[in-house]
Amino acid sequence: MITVAIDSPAASGAGTQAKLISKHYNLFYLDTGKVYRYIGKLKIENPKKFSYSFIKKKITNLKLDNLKKKSLLTNEVAISASKIAKDKKIRTIVRYYQQKCAYNPPKRFRGSILDGRDIITVQMKDAMFKFYITANIETRAKRRFKEYKKLKKKILYKEVLKSLKNRDKSDKERKYGPLRKTRDSILINTTKLSKKACFKKLKAIMDKKLNN
Repeated sequence: MITVAIDSPAASGAGTQAKLISKHYNLFYLDTGKVYRYIGKLKIENPKKFSYSFIKKKITNLKLDNLKKKSLLTNEVAISASKIAKDKKIRTIVRYYQQKCAYNPPKRFRGSILDGRDIITVQMKDAMFKFYITANIETRAKRRFKEYKKLKKKILYKEVLKSLKNRDKSDKERKYGPLRKTRDSILINTTKLSKKACFKKLKAIMDKKLNN
């Protein structure tokens, strides 16, 4: 079974690459950040019901289609997700779901690929491929700003930049599952790489190992 783990700060292009890898190698793909966004949105919409048992029930019955909704892509949901991601009990609930996706993907797939913040360090420590994908903060802010514009969200570039800086700080400094690069993960900087060039780089690394 092919297992791929990707960690990255927000808007580095990891999600795009994970989807391309997933399609090319026929791997089950889970965007783990979307799971936290899903819970973050639940908190906004159900403040009185929101509890660990409520989250557990929702995650146990979570369908992948629920993670594809555009309503998860707002800045408000991102901020909510960042806050709840610091909670150890919530991370434990999410970890069970993520590891089920990672190690028991549907049989029609050759394996799995997960991207997030603590995939290499916590979720898939024994993954066959480990990539740390990053880009400079200005490039990432421009990418996220373009995404918001496509979704017709009214937000200023400087607000996106500030939000990403805060998100980086939160992701790297949180007590449980902080974002960090491990010694055994391959660094891919996408600042000056096109989507195609980045995929070619990742594919070359994977093919070398898979074909040996």
